[in-house]
Amino acid sequence: MISVQNSSGLPAWLASKNGLITVLIIAVCLAVLITHWPALSAKALSFDDNRYFVENYLVRSPSWDSARRFLTEIFTPSTVGGYYQPLTMISLMLDYALGGQTDSLRPFHQTSLVLHIANTAMIIVLLYQLFGSVWIAAAVGLLFGVHPLTVEPIPWVGERKTLLAAFFTLWSLVLYVRFARRGNWKTYLGCIVMYLLALMSKPTSTPLPVMMLLMDFWPLRRLKWRTVPEKLPLFVVGGISAVITYVSQSVTASVITPEVYGLIRVPLVICHNIIFYLYKMIWPANLSSHYVFPAPLGFSTPMVMVGVIGTCVLIPLLVLSLRWTRAAMTGWLIFFVMIFPTMQMLQFSDVIASDKFVYLPSIGILMILAAFLVWVCGAAGIRQHKARCVIVTIIVLMLAGAESFATRRYLACWKDTVSLYAQMVRVTPRAISPLNNLGAALAERGDVNEAMECFTEVLKIKPYDLDAHINLGKIFADQGKYDEAMSYYEKALRSGTLR
Repeated sequence: MISVQNSSGLPAWLASKNGLITVLIIAVCLAVLITHWPALSAKALSFDDNRYFVENYLVRSPSWDSARRFLTEIFTPSTVGGYYQPLTMISLMLDYALGGQTDSLRPFHQTSLVLHIANTAMIIVLLYQLFGSVWIAAAVGLLFGVHPLTVEPIPWVGERKTLLAAFFTLWSLVLYVRFARRGNWKTYLGCIVMYLLALMSKPTSTPLPVMMLLMDFWPLRRLKWRTVPEKLPLFVVGGISAVITYVSQSVTASVITPEVYGLIRVPLVICHNIIFYLYKMIWPANLSSHYVFPAPLGFSTPMVMVGVIGTCVLIPLLVLSLRWTRAAMTGWLIFFVMIFPTMQMLQFSDVIASDKFVYLPSIGILMILAAFLVWVCGAAGIRQHKARCVIVTIIVLMLAGAESFATRRYLACWKDTVSLYAQMVRVTPRAISPLNNLGAALAERGDVNEAMECFTEVLKIKPYDLDAHINLGKIFADQGKYDEAMSYYEKALRSGTLR
């Protein structure tokens, strides 16, 4: 059989755009797989893994009845307090049925890694749809796939929700772009279905219809009055999800409204996070699963001041950029809109920011990067601007190499629970939760003296901490020192009344 070739000497199927993008997606996915491979051996259990898996009797009892419970417990999820996330819980249940255990997390990590690789491929497809350059879509997808900020959701069992929600959200976006270009309403129906599945995985995908409107402005350039009503079904689905999320979070977990701490806290937190996340994207060092609220949360704290000044400089520059391009302002707005639900306007946890929150919203920044590279290389791409494209390729490969190295280093922290919490303590030495969890992990490993040092340090920072008193009491009780144990248990009772 003779292989048909074109003037470039390549087989015809490879010279076509479909063949080329297939090859590039496979190559990028292999690079992502190799970079994140150590995640499969991770043995660390993070903050809420007990609720999601270790002590979750529905996940550990795979059955149709467990699946029914996950699907029907809408306002009052019984095993994991907070929001409605049935698809996430069902996926974890299936991994448990495939052999996932506390001492064998590989089945969970395999599914998560596959989802991350699939998300990387979907981002390449989306960027190709939007900007028409196969090579640039693959380059930007590679930078996303191996970036250290994508590490956290893979070895963290409970963060399956981040990967699953991103998967369905990206499918929804790909179908939406197809609908916008071709007007096929069956495709639009698929877009709505994927959005619904994303919300059933994690409700942080709620702002997606707003993102689609922004995409109509740029890069689709189809924003008209008729494009707003077509989003109504999506807004209805998102609105229902938002109500369910707020009610279920209020009933089964906690929500702290802005007036509790004062309204000035809201803009300070937003300014802090805008600059904090952009900084971590550009320089992903000292990563952690626990970034505490600065104390005090005011202008006297350097990071807060940097956030306020940086935001005040960034916004006018973005507005000014509209004179030349829609890309910078719109891409940043997409990032901001998609990360807004986790901006702690309604405080739902004791962290001000988290790496996992930036996983999906980074699409906005990736779109800016793709548009910039298209501008640098020219619309015609390699043929007319070979020198520029060679330089861009070298820079992208160097960045991807540096990212891969940093990703491997961070993945080493997930080898076991002690290493994970030790990393968090290194980044934020006075954070209560990581110190308590590090102490508990050390005690479970048998390093009692080091565990007691952690709990003692907690009590120096917060003298009435309930968990530290209980943990110290348990250590003394296990040692047969019942008087000391009773003393700490009594302090724990008093600490409970002071909460």
